[in-house]
Amino acid sequence: MSVQRLAPASILAALTLTVAACASPDVESGPATTQSVSPTASRSAAPPPPEDPVPEVVWPLTGVDATDADPADVGRAALSIKIENSSNARPQSNLQYADLVFEEQVEYGISRLVAVYQSDIPETVGPIRSMRPMDKNIMGSMGGPLIFSGAQRGFINDAAASGQDLIAQDVGGYGFFRVSTKPAPHNLHGTMADFYEQTDATAPDTQFTYVYPPETSNVAEEGTAVSSIDIDMSPRMQPGWEWDAGDGVWLRTEAGSPHVTADGTQLYATNVVVLWTDLRSNSSGGGSSVPETIVVTDSGTGYVAVEDSYIPITWSKAGQFDPYVLTTEAGDPVELVPGKTWVELVPQSGGAGKGSVDFS
Repeated sequence: MSVQRLAPASILAALTLTVAACASPDVESGPATTQSVSPTASRSAAPPPPEDPVPEVVWPLTGVDATDADPADVGRAALSIKIENSSNARPQSNLQYADLVFEEQVEYGISRLVAVYQSDIPETVGPIRSMRPMDKNIMGSMGGPLIFSGAQRGFINDAAASGQDLIAQDVGGYGFFRVSTKPAPHNLHGTMADFYEQTDATAPDTQFTYVYPPETSNVAEEGTAVSSIDIDMSPRMQPGWEWDAGDGVWLRTEAGSPHVTADGTQLYATNVVVLWTDLRSNSSGGGSSVPETIVVTDSGTGYVAVEDSYIPITWSKAGQFDPYVLTTEAGDPVELVPGKTWVELVPQSGGAGKGSVDFS
């Protein structure tokens, strides 16, 4: 066993403390006190702000990020081209590159398209067909030229007098040619570079409200779930849309079959807009009477499908060169997802009769 020995000085100090304690039994020692040292204040670095999801520059007709695109491309005009959509005209060439497509009804309930190109320009497109009186109003807010094969002289004169830039085969335009894969008149195509040489228009204004990120769209958040849209515009106009969750797009069908282009691409859209419209007979062109879809109006109803949801909407268009205004039933702007948009102009009166729209 080891013993620890105290030094004499330590013993003396211990005895002194003992004696002092015994000599003063009535003196109470105060409470023990401790002094704490306040910690030095420090400030942690503030977390960086979340990245702004809104791109600095977008393609005006799709809302897609164009930050890294050539400014000259972003600033170019939108080309609005009349594309045939009868069974004799399909499959079309390079329709999948259009940013925005409007589907309208013409004579006998046949479908025609106004395809608007700006962000992605193919070399050629077709088949190109004739203009109708509503076309200048459908695409007027795009700011660029309306491109078509011909029309009744009165309709051409009216469109030109309205201030609409026209490029047409029968009004001195060039860049049109015929292909051998279809019989006339379903085989007229056009060269996009030639069309751009004939316009000095600049980029269109943004047409719709886009939201970033896509899942925050009020259509996606507040809408009713849907996986297919069946539209019956007439016995000859039966477009449909099927939701593809894998690619996050709506795939287009014609009378239940995939609507594909000449290279086998099935047409698709990120947003599907359905507008109820009125059709009236117009005989001012100097030839036979044709149905005119009325899109300049202060009040209309319809639907918008975004992601796998849809909502009922109201819409208006103040004038030929004014944009479409889409609002929810509560009066808020409808928020589309960046990407391609198809607009189905479904007749509620006139033409081949009232159409129908079924969501399921």
